[in-house]
Amino acid sequence: MSTHWLRHTTLTWVERHFGHAIARAYAGHHDHPDDSTSIYTRAQLPELATALATLTGEPHPLTLEQPDTHPPADRTR
Repeated sequence: MSTHWLRHTTLTWVERHFGHAIARAYAGHHDHPDDSTSIYTRAQLPELATALATLTGEPHPLTLEQPDTHPPADRTR
């Protein structure tokens, strides 16, 4: 296991759950002037805090709402 593997796995999880713009900001990537899509899809700090809180299962003071960190109950039984 390497730090690259940890970074890749974490960023993939963030992208799948919160979208490309949030994953890009979570990774610390900056917008490029030739990438017009990134101009319209910028992540805000509360969105990054929500992703972190969800990933860790811990509350974060910068989230707009505290995410539900518990999986939904299985209602099929």
